[in-house]
Amino acid sequence: MKKASAWFILAFVLAGLAISQYMEKDSAIIAASGDFKPKAGYSAQQFELQALDEQMYKIGGEQGKLSFVNFWASWCGPCELEAPDLQELHEKYGDKIAMYGVNSTKFDKERAARQFVADHEFTFTILMDREGDVTKEYKVNTFPTTFLIDSKGVIRERINGVIPLSEWDRLIEKYS
Repeated sequence: MKKASAWFILAFVLAGLAISQYMEKDSAIIAASGDFKPKAGYSAQQFELQALDEQMYKIGGEQGKLSFVNFWASWCGPCELEAPDLQELHEKYGDKIAMYGVNSTKFDKERAARQFVADHEFTFTILMDREGDVTKEYKVNTFPTTFLIDSKGVIRERINGVIPLSEWDRLIEKYS
């Protein structure tokens, strides 16, 4: 029994080291790709993605109002938890903000993403990052990750994870 536990622990440690090495290698490639720093105070990198309605949408740069850009995946438990709040925010602030959900489709299944949208009755724009380029460019490695980008194209907030609806209200009021 002790021998099996030792092997399990050793395998777990080795897997962790392998993942760590992979992530370091990947982030070195991302860092070398440009000077873009996807965090508060920096200009948002412009990108264009196709939405579920098959239209192309440009995000970043001067948009004229606050942009709410939420990266998510259908298999993500915290994304499931956050989904009703996102729809409520859209219903409450849809005239004050441009709200986008970015499905990190490279790490998801499109059919599951479409079902997630239908199940939660999202009425805001859902963009599909099928190649994963935008997710990589914005250095999103946890879901959900949300960016608040002001009307001038500057990232005001980067939120990793879920926050209470009242905190979203406060942030949207602060920046819009």
